[in-house]
Amino acid sequence: MVKKRVLIIDDDARNIFALTATLKAKSFDCIACNSAQEALDLLKTDDTVDVILIDMMMPEMDGYEAIPRIKNIDKRRHTPIFAVTAQAMVGDREKCLQAGATDYIAKPVDVDRLLQLLLRV
Repeated sequence: MVKKRVLIIDDDARNIFALTATLKAKSFDCIACNSAQEALDLLKTDDTVDVILIDMMMPEMDGYEAIPRIKNIDKRRHTPIFAVTAQAMVGDREKCLQAGATDYIAKPVDVDRLLQLLLRV
């Protein structure tokens, strides 16, 4: 079985570390970017990315701005994007989905729910 490759976009190294450790333990291959711009640059290449986890609250370019830009990259138009946010308030899920996210997961991340989302990809 080929490992699914997950791109984690988060400005907090601790979040990247925790998600990477969790997903690698479940046989996912992980790559990480510290900013949305770095991720956009990577996504314009031919690097394999099966699914994207993006923190919605980042300096410079947040997830709400980045997701539509990712969707505008031809070869990434159908890549599933999961919004990850600590702002788990009423309406946030809808806001994430309107921005183009496939689904939404709140922080602290429920690992079982995250794995359910990733296994559907």
